[in-house]
Amino acid sequence: MKTVDREEKASYILQAQAIDRLTDQPVEPESEFIIKVKDINDNAPYFQNEPYVSSIPEMCPMGTTVVRVTATDADDPLSGNNAKLIYSILQGEPYFSVEPKTGVIVTSWPNMDREAREKYLVVVQVKDMMGLNGGYSATTTVTITLSDVNDNGPTFQHNLYTFTLAESAAPGTTVGRILADDGDVGVNARMNYSLEDLEESSTFRIQTDPVTQEGVILLAKPLDYETKRRFVIAVEAINDHLDTRFLSAYEFSDRTTVKILVEDVDEPPVFSAAVYEWKVPENAVVATQVGSVSARDTDTANNPIKYSIAKGSDMRNLLRIDPNNGTVTVAKPLDRETADWHNLTIAAMETRAGYLSSSVEVFVRVLDVNDNAPQLSRNYQPIICEGTQAGEVNSYTHANVIQMMSATDPDDPMGGHHFYFSMVQEKNTNPNFTIRDNQDNTAGILARRSSFSRKDRTQYVLPVVVTDSGSPAMSSTSTLTISVCACQPAGHCPSGGVEAFALSMGLNLQSLMGLLVCLATLAVLSTLIVAVRRHRKRTQEKLSVNEMDTLEYSEKILRYSEPNSNQNNCPPAQVPLRPHLSRRERRLRREEVAASIRMSLRHSHLIGPEDEVFRQFIMDRLVEADQDPYAPPFDCLRTYAFEGTGSVTGSLSSIESFTLECGPERPRDPTTRFFRLTPWLGGAEEETSF
Repeated sequence: MKTVDREEKASYILQAQAIDRLTDQPVEPESEFIIKVKDINDNAPYFQNEPYVSSIPEMCPMGTTVVRVTATDADDPLSGNNAKLIYSILQGEPYFSVEPKTGVIVTSWPNMDREAREKYLVVVQVKDMMGLNGGYSATTTVTITLSDVNDNGPTFQHNLYTFTLAESAAPGTTVGRILADDGDVGVNARMNYSLEDLEESSTFRIQTDPVTQEGVILLAKPLDYETKRRFVIAVEAINDHLDTRFLSAYEFSDRTTVKILVEDVDEPPVFSAAVYEWKVPENAVVATQVGSVSARDTDTANNPIKYSIAKGSDMRNLLRIDPNNGTVTVAKPLDRETADWHNLTIAAMETRAGYLSSSVEVFVRVLDVNDNAPQLSRNYQPIICEGTQAGEVNSYTHANVIQMMSATDPDDPMGGHHFYFSMVQEKNTNPNFTIRDNQDNTAGILARRSSFSRKDRTQYVLPVVVTDSGSPAMSSTSTLTISVCACQPAGHCPSGGVEAFALSMGLNLQSLMGLLVCLATLAVLSTLIVAVRRHRKRTQEKLSVNEMDTLEYSEKILRYSEPNSNQNNCPPAQVPLRPHLSRRERRLRREEVAASIRMSLRHSHLIGPEDEVFRQFIMDRLVEADQDPYAPPFDCLRTYAFEGTGSVTGSLSSIESFTLECGPERPRDPTTRFFRLTPWLGGAEEETSF
């Protein structure tokens, strides 16, 4: 018997008929029974299309629709209240509310200001059974962001800005920068600056910095301290885009006064501030302006000023200063992780007369940006004991995880580090391990399955992704090798020596020792083989030296004659030599003989030494050896010269010397007893006396 589930099958149709047991004949027509499964509340509702993210403009009226959340319930909607859902707000009031039956979220707070709060997290709950007790429920989170509208105008923080400028400043020199604050962002914060020259001198002009939205006041005409020492101008800032739904037209602008003083004092240059402190992000590109210093020459002689960074205050030359206007810019890429503060000494010196100078301390703070990816704190080498069950406490690490991990990041975010640990997204879920993020910048590796064995696999590779909470987020991937270990009873895994090496190779200690013995035996055999080959090579070299004497004169005729024998017209003696077989031909001949012997031996396993066939085989081989001119031993010729009659030393030969008497005997030189027999050897004909 099986339980029924209405969600799988709502009804069953049965066919029944009454049969007479005696006759086995039907006593009535076939009947049909329809059984309908009655629904009960056994399914919880769930939300679709999660996660929910929506955005509405700030300052929107109450009742503005934000988003609709939808939940479904698998129970029968026609059977009682099992599938009748009711929506409610768990978090997000009083700013938002939800329609109980439709799930539509609307605003319930007027004039929500993005500048006060930009993001809201609304938690919506859905319950079946019309919200009655005993039903099921589910929740979802809706992220609502307020988009910006132009509901703020620019505002100057000061009614009066004062700048000083040397009368020698060239047209185009930056006098100063002013900024009107605007709480809006993006296009709603864009503004234009304009000058109202109260004295109609047109000595200055202003332009808007598109990056910082500052008003940059520039010198348009040359200055003359003796003619005019002070300028007063009005500056107006007005938004580019006006939205009169929220403010009137005049509220989108603001005015301030700028006073520019021209000084000429007979003193060293004076900076406009005693100490400068600037901030610059570490990802600022080269030539980005960090700040500017301003010094005025109080000398009535109107000496120009030159700015420079004192030697030794910026050893790595990371910053550069404009010698004319004191603007400090980035010269080389900055790195907060290397140095987060840079202390400079900027000097201003007159270029004429007494060359007076003064200096000012400038402190530049490098602001952190998320430019470094987090890394695991160390090189983890996790292990898992054989037979460990999924989620079971590991006796070696004394925790319910295989390995605890942490991460480091050289960056320094304002709110501190928050790392997220995860696995590499793959098509299939890792069947062996998973990573649990502890939400405290640590994570643990857990086993998904049980019964790990080194016989199946000794190591597993697990890529771990660590992501920080910066914007944009940075991440890195580290690959961990998880080793399966045959832990000792106390939970200890051998981590060094021969035993650990054997375990890492998936071998026990006995197998490893057997392998080492085999390797040693192979090494000894290799040494013996090399020694035998060297011995054979030396033997062959000696034999080749002996063969060179006769091999060189194969298939030649040796001609020999006594010195001065041609004068009697004596023909030289001619001795033919048997041709020698080349090494390649001898090898082929030997291979043919060996093949013949092997062929004969295949048929000789039934023939004894006394058999006639065996005797005939031996006799044939002997005849072939005697008649074969190419078979060793080869003929060898020994020649001896005629020492002459009456030699004191006598003959050097063991046989009679061969001579040809063709004429009268030659006179002998009594001083010469021996001659070198070199003519037939190809050497030079030289006479040697002893």
